Amino acid sequence: MTGKRSSITAPAGGTIFARMTQLATETGAVNLGQGFPDSDGPATVRDTAIEAINGGHNQYPPARGTGELLAAIARHQQRWYGIELDPASEILVTTGATEAIAASVLSLVSPGDEVVMFEPYYDSYAAMVERAGGVRRTVPLRFPDFAVDEAALEAAFSERTAVVLLNTPHNPTGKVFTREELAFIGELATRHDAIVMCDEVYEHLAFAPHEHVPMATLPGMAERTLTFGSGGKTFNTTGWKIGWVTGPADLVAVVNGAKQYVTFGTGTPLQLGIASGLEMSDDFFTGLREDMALRRDVLADGLRAAGFDVVVPQGGYFVLADAAPHGVTDAEQYALELPEAAGVVAVPASVFCDDAEASGMASVMRFAFCKKRSTIDEAVRRLVDTYGQRA
Repeated sequence: MTGKRSSITAPAGGTIFARMTQLATETGAVNLGQGFPDSDGPATVRDTAIEAINGGHNQYPPARGTGELLAAIARHQQRWYGIELDPASEILVTTGATEAIAASVLSLVSPGDEVVMFEPYYDSYAAMVERAGGVRRTVPLRFPDFAVDEAALEAAFSERTAVVLLNTPHNPTGKVFTREELAFIGELATRHDAIVMCDEVYEHLAFAPHEHVPMATLPGMAERTLTFGSGGKTFNTTGWKIGWVTGPADLVAVVNGAKQYVTFGTGTPLQLGIASGLEMSDDFFTGLREDMALRRDVLADGLRAAGFDVVVPQGGYFVLADAAPHGVTDAEQYALELPEAAGVVAVPASVFCDDAEASGMASVMRFAFCKKRSTIDEAVRRLVDTYGQRA
């Protein structure tokens, strides 16, 4: 290969998620690595998209999104959080939340700007900050309590801070940030005149008694907050890649300036399907949370029975489990061995960190519970068979 190559170009094996999914396929292991469900979403959502395809909605949508989805997102934000949005100027539909993150960072982070973010972090955050020429300032959420270190957080801010990049409910820890924690983050962002980008794709998966609090609902934060949402996690449609950005019209317009030259528009009939999902009754969203909490508990109990030290997540898709009791010191190496050893695939939490030792993640694994009960049960059986039942 000739020519210059970016330092953040993915290796030949791709991202950690692609590598582990490939290992699952090659070994026949149960895939609890990548965070995608193995069952379809609601029939209403799927049927609406099918009807849209058969009804001729197969060409480019408006660049900002179909009118149906923009209106549905606005109603959703008002219904659940009391947030009033103008569908024409304060919402932008994107190709998944990943594009929302990418377009926002590329639009609003200039070379040399600093971005405050917590680690462990979703891998695209670091990649996009680096691509934009920004400098990330990470604050550890340390295993196992994931408490916000206020002194460390305050020290991460400077006169060069341009953006705070936040995720709640948090991937991979499952932490749901409290109103008080968000208020402290917001106060620091305001003091340093920074924009807050809040990734809230797991908004409907905050498990009782924990409650998802959107950053934009805190006093004074709506004017400086961009919120990322997605239909994939809520409606089991991760392959549709329908996401969105909401926030002040001026910031959304800037983000659209980058987005329009990447994808321009995103799956017209799929947007209509997600729009129908956002209008579903409260019972659907309540049932989703309750069902996912049960799956969480089954996996957490099973991992504990197999000898792992487990933190029960407050929200999201994933359980973090420390493999140190099995003599593991290197989570990445262990992840490569686990499919053959136990017939299960998981992702090493260390890949989400700048300093896995400082975050207590050097031997910690991430297991997904957004799977069928039968899938989780089989994974647990294999792990217990491999390591023995812990009393």
